[in-house]
Amino acid sequence: MWITIISVLGVFIVLIIAHELGHFITAKASGVKVEEFGLGLPPRLFGVRRGETLYSVNAIPLGGFTKMAGEEDPAVPRSLASKGIGTRLLVLSAGSLMNLLLPILLLSIAFMVPHSMVTEPVVIKEVAPNSPAAAAGIEAGDAIISINEKPVRNTGDLHRYIYLYLGQEITLLTEHGDSTKEVQLIPRWEPPEDEGAIGISLDIDAIMSNQTIFSQRYPFWEAIPLGVSTCMETFVLFKNGIISMIIGATPVEFAGPVGIAQLTGEVVRAGISPLLIFTAFLSINLAIINLFPLPALDGGRIVFVLLEWIRRGKRVSAKTEGLVHYIGFALLMAAIVIITYRDIIRIIAGESLIP
Repeated sequence: MWITIISVLGVFIVLIIAHELGHFITAKASGVKVEEFGLGLPPRLFGVRRGETLYSVNAIPLGGFTKMAGEEDPAVPRSLASKGIGTRLLVLSAGSLMNLLLPILLLSIAFMVPHSMVTEPVVIKEVAPNSPAAAAGIEAGDAIISINEKPVRNTGDLHRYIYLYLGQEITLLTEHGDSTKEVQLIPRWEPPEDEGAIGISLDIDAIMSNQTIFSQRYPFWEAIPLGVSTCMETFVLFKNGIISMIIGATPVEFAGPVGIAQLTGEVVRAGISPLLIFTAFLSINLAIINLFPLPALDGGRIVFVLLEWIRRGKRVSAKTEGLVHYIGFALLMAAIVIITYRDIIRIIAGESLIP
């Protein structure tokens, strides 16, 4: 229980501090006055002042903030709004940039830490008629060895690579008995129900009966490049996930703080390496979502700076911009309350976000 609570708090703190440090460091370097660096949202529990900045810990664990002088008012001395467009864009986007860089570190450490690795034959049980797999000549009993020359060591690898290359032609190396063959096909964005992107079902009995589990770790010179490549693949998977939800191929699922805490508690039981990978995934989510052009988010503030640039220096009034962000923040909090309510109902029902 305590391990789960500490892990949940640790994940939230790492993500929040990384994000806010991006804003804090670039603001300080640009000569912007930082009035407060806060972990959590008010009311304030306690704070320590160092120089001109108050470092605070707050009661509501839903994020953090870097309060800069005059975020919308250029008349305030050493304000963010008084800086040039380029500086403001850098400061506002630096939080998300930090959340995009953090996963490289987390994934690299995850690969260096000893972790369990599962290998299993990925054997096909059935091929759906008129599916990409059927058109490519894949048959029941074939085992998938690699996709685009990436080894398929288990079913997780299979699903990851297929989802990574949705809508693109891929090359599968398959094995049947003593013979191998290469086939090309295109995974579908919107497959028929229960067919999957390429139209196969797997032989679970053959897979489970031939599983091998062993401990694995990589030296740092291999772990770091692997962390970078995995991070880049995760960006693509996130993009494909958004597209799938937009076109209705996958259901829209949201998780608030309670849902994320539930997921973290489930992942931490699998070990340190899976927890680091999960935290990296959350960091990428946080980075991209914060850049959405919505009021109160970093992306919403960036929109106002870009509007000023498009209008050749003509600003939206500080009062109007402040009001938009205030309303946006209120709507964001309302959305979090609704999502949290759904998370609690799901947990009471004994359900999980993990399929």
